[in-house]
Amino acid sequence: MSEARIARCRLYGFIDTAYVGGSDPGEVTRQLIAGGADIIQVRAKKNSHAECVEIALKVLSAASQHSVPVIINDDIDAAFETGADGVHLGQEDWSRLGGRAERVDRLANMRIVGLSTHSLEQALAAERDGADYIGVGPVFATDTKPGMKPVGVALVREVAVRVRIPFFAIGGITLDNIHQVFGAGATRVAVVSAILKAPDVANATTAFKKRLED
Repeated sequence: MSEARIARCRLYGFIDTAYVGGSDPGEVTRQLIAGGADIIQVRAKKNSHAECVEIALKVLSAASQHSVPVIINDDIDAAFETGADGVHLGQEDWSRLGGRAERVDRLANMRIVGLSTHSLEQALAAERDGADYIGVGPVFATDTKPGMKPVGVALVREVAVRVRIPFFAIGGITLDNIHQVFGAGATRVAVVSAILKAPDVANATTAFKKRLED
């Protein structure tokens, strides 16, 4: 576990195969890092395990030169096989691991464990159960989570007051609404489509990082 390392991260970037398309994941990773991404998640929900491993290795190769942590979404085996820094799990994936003892055993030697949360109760439970960080959202409506009702900035405000581990606000965050997230107390954001769908990934990443630093 490495909560301290995560605490230094402000901008969470993604290599999401739903948006990256045919682009080289290693090159997109370099653009994200050039723009100021502090941590990168490999999200390959519709890819096979073997494809996820292949993508992750390219991302890790590019990120290792800059000591940027790489997190694998959902696929714990891929995280171990590639030597990734950690894994990020959804609530259903977390529940499937069983009780605390089973989770500790399954995630032993995993340096960073993140968890998606959609309510204050889930956020507090994640902190209690040993997550290094949490994602809080979706704050706004997003195509990344179709059909999921946004939690709004009200939840961000509650988490900022009640939860001590690092959290990243995520979901539909753009340069036009990021001030609402900051106003609710968030100091870290995770951005998917607003960066990956931009004409210039590095420039888009830089724009978000500047807002965080300002």
